[in-house]
Amino acid sequence: MSVSHDDVEPVTETAHDNSWSANLEKPHHAEDRELVLAHARDAVDHTVPGNHVNLVTHGDHGHPETYLFGELDAAYGDEVEYEYVEQCGCGGHVTRVHVQD
Repeated sequence: MSVSHDDVEPVTETAHDNSWSANLEKPHHAEDRELVLAHARDAVDHTVPGNHVNLVTHGDHGHPETYLFGELDAAYGDEVEYEYVEQCGCGGHVTRVHVQD
């Protein structure tokens, strides 16, 4: 069953002037890779330059290198730097995105 992106609570509505983590591994994220990408962009957009956001993505989508890294490059170019941190014990993946000053 597909979920409308409008029906899903946003990952954040606050500008984060600190480092923080965005949980993108809820069941509705597992069902919809496009929702993961939309929420990842929202998380980066809500991170104040000079800080980072840890994007914790659902393991069902595989390694973020296969779908997330290209999206970050296309959306932000040199405005961000990112690095793969680790795979969680639950199967999810952590990518740290540094928003440049």
